[in-house]
Amino acid sequence: MEKAVFCDFDGTITAEETFVAVLKKFAPELAAEIIPSMYALQIPLRVGVRQILESIPSRRYGEIIEFTRTKKIRPGFREFVDFLHLSEVPLIVVSGGIKGMVEAVLGDLVDRIHAIHALDINTAGENLQVISAWEGESELVDKVKVMASYNGENAIREASSLQLIAIGDSVTDLNMAIASPIVFARDRLAQYLDQRQKNYLPWNDFFDIRDTLTRMWQL
Repeated sequence: MEKAVFCDFDGTITAEETFVAVLKKFAPELAAEIIPSMYALQIPLRVGVRQILESIPSRRYGEIIEFTRTKKIRPGFREFVDFLHLSEVPLIVVSGGIKGMVEAVLGDLVDRIHAIHALDINTAGENLQVISAWEGESELVDKVKVMASYNGENAIREASSLQLIAIGDSVTDLNMAIASPIVFARDRLAQYLDQRQKNYLPWNDFFDIRDTLTRMWQL
């Protein structure tokens, strides 16, 4: 069976919730109002994230990228990328945040990622404008839709023949986790899955995930 790993970025690959920190720093009042409601699942991510991002002046986009550039990657991620490369398993990063932020933090690792799916930003107007190729009913980046899109050379024919592995930490990963047979969950995501009685594998860093997959795949 062919395999693919779908991994969240914010608070998963990064050691802290970088995108949430951006929203709080660059739109503090609106973020304070909306973010708790998104965590409580009272406001759809598609609505809340767009509302906050599109309140930020376009002239601050460069500051946003520089603010994220120095954020730390969670221990073991570089080694995890090496492990998947040697195992010939594609790593797809799916983020509800801004693609430019993802690329700034990953740096030289970008070229080793099979694909990055995240929000694009139009800065031509007075305020940021969100552009998403993957907008769904509840999310600006519908991670389940991203997973379902993988076929042919880009991964791997039908979802039924593909072993999906999801890695995440929070509310943006909930639907992806529910749709995946194998889930590595921590923090808020683990709590959401406990409430829904969905099985998952707890993890602390990417060494944990690498070691667990090594055993599962009998490598």
